[in-house]
Amino acid sequence: MTEFSNDQGIAIVLLERLTSEIMPRAKSIQERLANGEQLDHWDRQFLEELIREAQRIKPLVDQHPEYQALYSQVAHLYKQITDQALLNEKN
Repeated sequence: MTEFSNDQGIAIVLLERLTSEIMPRAKSIQERLANGEQLDHWDRQFLEELIREAQRIKPLVDQHPEYQALYSQVAHLYKQITDQALLNEKN
């Protein structure tokens, strides 16, 4: 039987959550913003939780270079969402 390290177990759970929950919701928010909508309370709450979680797992990502590209993609998507949300708020 293969034994996983604690870091590997955490990474697996985070990656599963990322693909099944976080990315689909973030993409949905991004699409709505592209159509000129604004963030609602739940969107803001989701994005705040996303950034808190990103900060929390940053040490794990720093120790595992294989996750850095994915981490960067999520950070870039977050920036795109927040930039578009700000633009929509101004308009």
